[in-house]
Parts: sequence; C-alpha cells; structure tokens
Amino acid sequence: MRLHLKYLRPNRYILVFYIIAFFLTGFFQGNVAALAAPIQVQDSTGAILVFDQPPQRIVSLVPTASEILVTIGAGDRLKGVTYHDVTLSGSDKREVVGGFFNPCGAHVKKVHPDLLITASFHRRIIEDAKRSGLKVFVYNTNSMDQAWAQMKTLGRITGHEVRALDLVKKNMDNLAHVKAKLDKANVKHKRVMRLMGRDSIMTPGADTFQAEMIRAAGGQAPDFGKTGKIVPVTLKEWTHFNPQVIYGCGDDKLVAKKFFSKPGWKDVDAVKNNQIYYLPCNLTCRASVHTSDFVAYLSSLIYTQQFANAKNDVHSSGIIDETPLERNISKDLPYVEKASIINAYVFDYPNKTLAVDLTPPMTVLSTLEGWRDNITTVGNHYTPPPTWLPGHLPGIDSVRVSILGAIGKKAETTALLMTGADMGNLSIRTEKFKDMKVMALVTAGVMSNAVRMGADKGMFYEPGTINILILTNMHLTPRAMSRAIISATEAKTALLEDLDIRSSYSGEKHPATGTGTDNILVVEGQGLPIDNAGGHSKMGELIAKAVYAGVKHAVEKQNAILPGRHVFQRLKERNISIYKITSEAQCNCLQKKSEFNAMVEHLLLSKEISGFMESALSLSDAYERGQMKSLDAFDLWCGQMAENIAGQPVKIEDATLDDHVPIVIKKALNAVMAGAKARIGEVNE
Repeated sequence: MRLHLKYLRPNRYILVFYIIAFFLTGFFQGNVAALAAPIQVQDSTGAILVFDQPPQRIVSLVPTASEILVTIGAGDRLKGVTYHDVTLSGSDKREVVGGFFNPCGAHVKKVHPDLLITASFHRRIIEDAKRSGLKVFVYNTNSMDQAWAQMKTLGRITGHEVRALDLVKKNMDNLAHVKAKLDKANVKHKRVMRLMGRDSIMTPGADTFQAEMIRAAGGQAPDFGKTGKIVPVTLKEWTHFNPQVIYGCGDDKLVAKKFFSKPGWKDVDAVKNNQIYYLPCNLTCRASVHTSDFVAYLSSLIYTQQFANAKNDVHSSGIIDETPLERNISKDLPYVEKASIINAYVFDYPNKTLAVDLTPPMTVLSTLEGWRDNITTVGNHYTPPPTWLPGHLPGIDSVRVSILGAIGKKAETTALLMTGADMGNLSIRTEKFKDMKVMALVTAGVMSNAVRMGADKGMFYEPGTINILILTNMHLTPRAMSRAIISATEAKTALLEDLDIRSSYSGEKHPATGTGTDNILVVEGQGLPIDNAGGHSKMGELIAKAVYAGVKHAVEKQNAILPGRHVFQRLKERNISIYKITSEAQCNCLQKKSEFNAMVEHLLLSKEISGFMESALSLSDAYERGQMKSLDAFDLWCGQMAENIAGQPVKIEDATLDDHVPIVIKKALNAVMAGAKARIGEVNE
C-alpha cells in the first residue's frame, strides 16, 4: 500500500498545479484583456477613432506628425511619408508618397497602411481612404497647446505615451527656462515679425502658433486685426509696426530682396540695423518636436546681449553629468586613461563635450590651435543654438575659458575642437593592419555651411562643421602628424563627393569639399615611430579609411543623409524646388494648374523617371566641369522620355523659368513637364 501511495503522491501534486494554473490563467487573461482595451482618441476635426491595437503601418502626409512619430520611438511603424521627410532617421525604409500639397493616392495604397495621417485640406485622399475602410487621423496644429496635445495623442495611438509625455515636458521646461531668463533680464519687448510672401510682404496672423512662438521668445508679434496662417501686410501697417527684428526661411529671402530696397519698406529698424535672420524652415514653420528649441534660439537672436550676460543665467555653470563612451577605446589605445561625454551648463544651456584624457601628456596638432605640447585632454565641444550668437560676443578666447571652467579642465593642458553638431551623433571608427591601429572620432553637420573651396566666397560664419580627432597606437612624428591632416582631409572630401553633398551657397552647380568650419586634431600617440602618413603609406591608408567611414556615419546620424536618398531631396540640396518650378511654368493645359503640379511630382515618384532625373544630376556636374562638349545624345534621351510620358511625340519647350537651374537639369525637367502637359491634354480630350 505504501508503494502505491509513493507513486500516487506526484499525481496529487500535478492536480494541485492544474487547479492553481486554472485560476492564474483566468487572472492573467482578464488583465491582458484590460491592458489590450481599445484606444479611443479624437483628431483635429473632433472625429473619434478607436484602435483595438496600435497601428503597425502608418502613412503620414503631415511632416510635423512624421517628425513626432520618429522622435517618440514609433519610427518603425511609419511606412510612408512625403518627400519633405526623407531626412528623418530610417527614411531609407519608407515609401515616398509625394509632397505635402500633392500626395499620390496610388502610392499611399501601395504601402497598405492601417492608419493614414492627413491635414484637413487633403479632402480627396481622406474621402478615398474612408471609403476603403482605412482609418484617417486629421492632424492640424494652430497653437503650441494643440501641438503638445497632438504629441500625447500620437503617443497613445502608437503605445509610446511615456516618451510622448517626456517630449512635451522637455518642451515645457525649455519654454519656462526662456521665460525665467527674460524675466531676470527684465527685457523691453522688441517688435518681431516673421517675414513671408513672394510678390508681396506677408506674415502669419495674430492667432497662429508662429505669432505665439514670437511671444514665447519675448517678442511683440504684429496684430493687424487679421487672422489666418498668412495675411498681407500693407506699407502703412509695416511702417507703423516698425519691426526691430525680422526672420524668415527659405525663399522668404526673395521677397526681402524685392522690397527691402524700396522706400518705406527699407525704412524700418530691422532693415536699417540689419537685424534680419533666415532660419531652417522645419523650425520656423512647425509646432512640433523642436518648437521650444526654436523659441530659445529665436530669443537669443532677439536679446543677444541679455543672453550673453551671466547675470541673467538661470542655471549655474558646471557639470550636470558625465557618461563614459559606450565603446572602451582604452582597449585599443592604452595611453587613453578615460573617454566620456560631459554634459555641462555653459552660457545657461546644456553643452556636451567629448573628453579623452591621456596619460602621459602628449603633443597634438590642431587645425584650430596649431601645435600644443603637454596636453592631457583632447576633445570636441558641442554648443547648442541659443549660445551661438551670445557666445561669440566676448570672443573665442572668452568662450574657451567658459567651457573649460564649466567642465573642470585646464586651458594649458586641454585641446578642444568646437562644433554645432550634436555630440550625441558622435561616430567612432577603427581601422587595423597587423599591429597598427587608427581611431577616428567624428562629428559632422553638412546642411548649413557646406562649401566648395575654390568656388565659394568666404563671407559667412555658420554652425555646422566636420570635426575629426585622430588617435593611433603608434608614435607619429611631427612630419607624420602634418601629413595625417592631408590624408584625413582628402578622405573627408572623397566621402562628401561620393554622397553628393552640395555646397550650401552654389549647390546648383557645385558639390561640397567640406564645411567652412572644419577642424582636425591629431594626437602623437605612443608605440613604434611612424614618419609617414601619406597616401602611399599604410598609416595614411588606415587614417583615410577610418575618417571616410566616420564622416559617412556621422553625417547619417546628424543629417540623415544617405547615398540613395530620394531625387526630391537631391534637387532640394541644389536649391531646386519642383513645386516652385511647376507653379511658375507656362501651362496652357485645360486642367487646373495644381493638377499639373501634382502630375509632375507623381511622375518623379516612378523609378524610371526618377532614375532619368538622377542621371541628369550626374551629367550636369560633368557638363559644368567642362567634361562634356555636346548634349546632343542627352537631347535625344529627353525627347524619348517626354514621348514615353505622353504616349505620343511631343515638342519640348523651355518651361523652366528659373535661370539658376543648370542647363542639363533644366532640359530634363522640361522633358518631364512636356510629357505631363501632353498627358493632361489627352486626358481632357
């Protein structure tokens, strides 16, 4: 009998286990059901949307919403975007569905989305989507409060509510900081106007988020009793308001060029005192992720003296925190004692410094400071936009003293480079050959002040910068250190040309060779002596490979520029806007001009026609360099392309009125537009 009980006892335990499991299963199922409860949200029109689970395939026609989704960690759900969003992180994995004003319904459907984010004026696409059963979230933003609410809503929809709340808090804290700073300075509010328009002076209405941003920056925004996103400004209103600071973006420069030399228009304080600024359009025209950053930047331009005065600082200068680099570079370079990113308040804003501590002291060669001996720390320092102009008032030496004091380093033993590229986008690349190792630590920003040396004029100083630190496990002689700078520079330029990075000043015709503020720092290192770091040496090869890879990765992190980026972006980098060109083109088509604009944009979404345009970009550079003497063969190709688009032979006319567009690109655009015109005419017949 005991034998039976011995063998039956485990079965009793199994029975108890199943009873417990039964109750636990019911418990967890109930809680999972609760966790998976439907998500209910309201869009800008008041429509209620209910989601049983977060959408997995989102198409966003609104760049502001796209930017928010990527920032809160939902970028992997974003499967389709406009061509305005091709520099967002992860853009190479998304379908481009057209522009903000002319999205292509067919390309939207191609993505098979389970959520479409639109603006209210996308009426046709909204109707088509709803008829097909697709959920549509209409996204409009008329105020900063609405922007914060939209962030929270997108967070709820995608299951990233915590990060969305953090993003809102960050913006609110930044705005509170600006207000506290201005309150300490007791500023007299200056009159500030956002410049808009093409054929006439215009500005945002008093009820817009753009006017609200001016007020948040401590400025007095104009109120002409007009509401709406953009309102006309009369000469009487202009002179009566008398703006003290004017800012705009992009083509707003054209209306300034047209009017600011005319009587009355030129006689306001901002024009007379040259207080006119042109800022990135993705900051000026969006209430989004970086709204508070823009407000702080704008405020620093309006009240530069007050921002530069330490008496108005809200935060004491000093270290906030210090984080070791994820990669332990001491393993490859034993003379590196420690490498970290120091986050510190400098000029009242968080700055980030890459600090590499060396042991023993070493000689370095810096293109910023020249030869420096007995250096124990080398690095790269990032200053945020609100400190750029205020920081330059006292001069570079004073800036350096402030930075070193904040991070606890000595001027006589520290060699730093400086940049406007975020240190969070640092790239570290190592190349090896047998016992030889080279490490490049690179930051790179190429969207604001890329130049082509030998072609562009040296007239500006703007943030951007490619900064490169070079360290090796060998001992470089002074000769080798000097030669290393040439090898690194050639590698950097090769990468920029391979990525087709364009000059910020003459991008229509010229690729960039660097930015106007690039710097390189070479550490002598320890180990076997190396006397040659040129192109024929193994050391030169490793330096070049590490720099090439480092700059490529840093540009991708900072600017999201990839080799295969969309042709719309590559045209934009050449200061060529398809929307502007088609709007200005002569078109006697029977349909509305907007439909002609849309057709040209949609044609460029096809692989065949975008490939044709990409080929034209390469041929254009060759032609401008004088490497092509005849365009006869290209003319034949243009004729064939126009015929393919139209479905019949067509005559190509010069429809591109912008004289800044190079001849080869103009021919290609004329071909596409000729085909589009013929197709529109055929459809209407």
